[in-house]
Amino acid sequence: MEKLYILWDSTALAHFQSGELVMMAVGLLLLWLAIVKKFEPLLLFPIGFGALLTNIPLAGFSDPGGLLYYIYEVGIHSGVFPLLIFMGVGAMTDFGALIANPRMLLLGAAAQFGIFATLFGAIALNFIPGFDFSLKDASAIAIIGGADGPTAIFLASRLSPDLLGAIAVAAYSYMALVPIIQPPIMKALTTEDERKIEMAQLRHVTRKEKIIFPLAVLILTILFLPSATPLVGMFCFGNLMRESGVVDRLSKTAQNELINIVTIFLGLAVGSKLSADKFLTVETLGILGLGAIAFAIGTAAGVLMAKVLNKVSGGGINPLIGAAGVSAVPMAARVVNKVGLQSNPHNFLLMHAMGPNVAGVLGSAVAAGILLALVG
Repeated sequence: MEKLYILWDSTALAHFQSGELVMMAVGLLLLWLAIVKKFEPLLLFPIGFGALLTNIPLAGFSDPGGLLYYIYEVGIHSGVFPLLIFMGVGAMTDFGALIANPRMLLLGAAAQFGIFATLFGAIALNFIPGFDFSLKDASAIAIIGGADGPTAIFLASRLSPDLLGAIAVAAYSYMALVPIIQPPIMKALTTEDERKIEMAQLRHVTRKEKIIFPLAVLILTILFLPSATPLVGMFCFGNLMRESGVVDRLSKTAQNELINIVTIFLGLAVGSKLSADKFLTVETLGILGLGAIAFAIGTAAGVLMAKVLNKVSGGGINPLIGAAGVSAVPMAARVVNKVGLQSNPHNFLLMHAMGPNVAGVLGSAVAAGILLALVG
């Protein structure tokens, strides 16, 4: 009988607690969203599976010496994985639409308003019993409004590691829900006539301009916001590899093999932080709620800024493209194009929306740099 008890006690079944079962259910939910609904599967899939692994009693995946522990320490705690992701995203990004119409930088900047509005919202939650967000916590939560997963992970790992799992899940969940969240906001803030506006074709951008652009962005960042240089620098490095045309093998590796490998480990590392003791708190609900508010405010601010630009320029700018100012590349731009086509079947806004879309990537990196400089 004693041997049977020892055998039973050595199994994971004997040590499961309700919190761990709940978190494994959360992991299965993320897997379902990735596999069945195809919501951000490249990251929700490994995050969900990482959540399953980290909540298995006695397995020790996330304990010192465990696989997920080392993946997290090497890749997330050091900040390496988000930076490598940014390099790969830079290698996949074409700045042509932004260079052809530099005014789109204003839309990318306006969409970051949700970040700073949510910063004050997170602080205000401290007046509700059960919430205790420090200024660093609030800053890490606020970056969700940029709809940029790697930036959110980078900043959370620097400012609030204990909230990393909730922040990452919120960021990628809302990125996946762009096609659901954005259209109602876009339609509520624009008229049918505004949505029908057809924009003039963009001018041709030369190879020389595309090579100079990432170098210029990097130099400006070094001069005025060095704390954002890690993210912006790797992004510009990846983009310069793409546009230079002399390191195609390196560029293709960054776009494919490297970013795929890093994405696997990044997702597992984030999933390792979805343990019951860190995730099942009232603060997690606050983070999820604030993330939705931040994303909605960012979308609305981008659309409203586009309406202003349309008025100032005498027409010719479709306000819908402002919604692409969030960093969800290229999903936000595709949503803008879809909503535009619903009002006008001849209205193709995809290339125009890519301008504020890639500007939003730079904007969220700059916003992260500002928060890091102020509270880091």
